[in-house]
Amino acid sequence: MLIFLAFLLDGLIGDPRWLPHPVVCFGKLISLLEKWLYNANHSERSLLLKGALLVLVVLFTVYGFSFGLISIFSIIHPLAEAALTVVLLATTLATRSLWQAAEDIYFPLRNGKILEARQAVSMVVGRDTAELDEREISRAAVETVAENTVDGVTAPLFYALLGGAPLALLYKAINTMDSMLGYKNDRYLCFGRAAAKLDDAANWLPARLTVPVMLLAAAVLRLHVRTAWIALRRDGKKHPSPNSGLPEALAAGALGVTLGGENRYGGRISQRMLIWQEGRPPEANDIRQAAALMIVTSVFFLAAGLLFKDLLLKLL
Repeated sequence: MLIFLAFLLDGLIGDPRWLPHPVVCFGKLISLLEKWLYNANHSERSLLLKGALLVLVVLFTVYGFSFGLISIFSIIHPLAEAALTVVLLATTLATRSLWQAAEDIYFPLRNGKILEARQAVSMVVGRDTAELDEREISRAAVETVAENTVDGVTAPLFYALLGGAPLALLYKAINTMDSMLGYKNDRYLCFGRAAAKLDDAANWLPARLTVPVMLLAAAVLRLHVRTAWIALRRDGKKHPSPNSGLPEALAAGALGVTLGGENRYGGRISQRMLIWQEGRPPEANDIRQAAALMIVTSVFFLAAGLLFKDLLLKLL
C-alpha cells in the first residue's frame, strides 16, 4: 500500500526543486569520498580497491542512515513512519520527471523552436547537443526515456517491493555511483569499475522483468508488438550496457524507429550500433509515444509487483 501511495505521490508532484532530494546527498557523499580516495599516481590495483571501498562506504551509509531514520520515526508514531516511507519511496521514482522531460523536449520541437529543444534535451542526456537536428533530438529523447524506464521506475519499484525504502534508496545510490564514476576513461576505468559492475548486476533482473510488462504496455497502446519482440531478440545486446539495450530495442521496434548511431561526447565521436535498422528516423511525436510506453509500463509493473510480491519474495 505504501509503495502505491509513493507511486501516486511521484505522479502528482515528481521531484520539486524545493524538496531536498536524496540523490543530491548521494552525489555529495560520492564526490567527497572520491576526493579522499582517488590519486592518479596510484597503481591500477590500488585504484580498483579504493573504488570498491568507496562503493562499500556509500552502500553502508545510505542503507544504515535510511533504515535508522525510518526506525526513529516508527518510535515517534506509526503514521510518521508511514509518511516518511512514502516520501522516501517517491524520491526513488522518476515517472513524472521522465514524462515532464519528454514534454519539455516535445513542445519546442513540435513548434520549430530547435534551440529550446536542444537546451531541454541537454538536461537529460550526456551527449553534445549544440548541433543536433530534429531527428537527433528526437532520437536522444526516445533513447533516454526508454533506458530510464528501468533505471528510473521499474528497478526502484522492484527493490522497493523486496526491501522497502532502504533497499530502494540503496539501488538509487548504486545508480548514482554508476552515473558519476562508471566511465571508461583514464580517470574512472579502474576507480569506477566496481560502481559500474555493481550497477549492471543491480539492473540485470529488473531489466528482464520489465520486458514482458513493456510488451504488454505496447500491445495496450496498439504499437508494433511483433516488431518490438523481433528488435528485442535481435538487437537487445547491441547496446554497450547489458541492460539498457533491452528497453531501447523494445521501444525502437514498438515505435518503428531506428535508434543508435553517432553520438558526440566532449567533441569525441562515439559510434553506437543501430537498433532496429529497418525503422524510420525518430520524430517529435515518437517522444510522446515513448513517454506513454514508459508510463503504462510503470503502472503495469507496479500492479504485477503488488500482485506477485509474496511469490517473488519466496523465489528470491
